[in-house]
Amino acid sequence: MTDDTTQAVITVTERAAQQIQIAAQQDGMQRLALRIAATRNEDGSIRYAMGFDESSMEDDLIRCAGVTLVIAPKEKALLQGTEIDFVELEPGDFRFIFKNPNDANYSPPTE
Repeated sequence: MTDDTTQAVITVTERAAQQIQIAAQQDGMQRLALRIAATRNEDGSIRYAMGFDESSMEDDLIRCAGVTLVIAPKEKALLQGTEIDFVELEPGDFRFIFKNPNDANYSPPTE
């Protein structure tokens, strides 16, 4: 298993890690890793999917902010440098967001 200190394919903020742990507990999935999937769209943007997954290989596992992620080797290049956060977009509307410099539509936050 890769530790976040040895390879920064992806980072998870504390808020996102807490929400992942809450979701795992609510769904009875505490022992499963969270799979992060990414595919490139025709316009260069990236589509993401997340879900708890029991099928993983040791080389696919990354430990980050206290959570275990599964990322397929072929998707690591798309996710290199990505940060996952959990934010309130509008009052009461909380969501995971992916800040990914590999996405054609990405612009770094200015705040």
